[in-house]
Amino acid sequence: MLNKYARAFFTRVLTPFAAFLLRRGVSPDAVTLLGTAGVMAGALVFFPRGEFFWGTIVITSFVFSDLVDGNMARQAGISSRWGAFLDSTLDRVADGAIFGGFALWYAGGGDDNVLCAVAIFCLASGQVVSYTKARGESIGLPVAVNGLIERAERLVISLVAAGFAGLHKFGVPGIQVLLPIALWIVAVGSLITLVQRVVTVRREAAEADAAAATSEAAS
Repeated sequence: MLNKYARAFFTRVLTPFAAFLLRRGVSPDAVTLLGTAGVMAGALVFFPRGEFFWGTIVITSFVFSDLVDGNMARQAGISSRWGAFLDSTLDRVADGAIFGGFALWYAGGGDDNVLCAVAIFCLASGQVVSYTKARGESIGLPVAVNGLIERAERLVISLVAAGFAGLHKFGVPGIQVLLPIALWIVAVGSLITLVQRVVTVRREAAEADAAAATSEAAS
């Protein structure tokens, strides 16, 4: 739900900026690559050192590239399968860097093996949640369910919590607890979403197989 409404809002807001980049000769693929590089830098340079506030600032400044590149492609009339593939693939890379950065912190300076494992689970489950939909659609199923927590929710929950948790270094007491809470929410929500999608694919596959068998019998 958040993905649907937030994407529509920011698409309208970012349309003039996308048009500006096109006039300057910037390609959508270049924006995709630059945005992913920025997110990875913010996550893997700042997060493992516990610099959550500045890491979140850097990531947020680049994460909107995911909307800008598609907007540019539509305005220029050059939307392509390659562009969609590149965008989707690099989204997974960026997500992995974010939760990998959290895991590195808790494996090191954060000194919490449980939260390190939770962060790794968030990383892995996010990838699998995306894969279930892509794989279901690749075998001809609609996968008519989004689930409790999609990519937008995972990013908003984790990055907002990380940004506020980073204020601990500016003297705000107790606020660092927000990040562990957020990671647990994302982990549980991702698990529920994964189950929702698997159940949906199983149902749709059974219905498709039954319809195919009925069609063959009738012929």
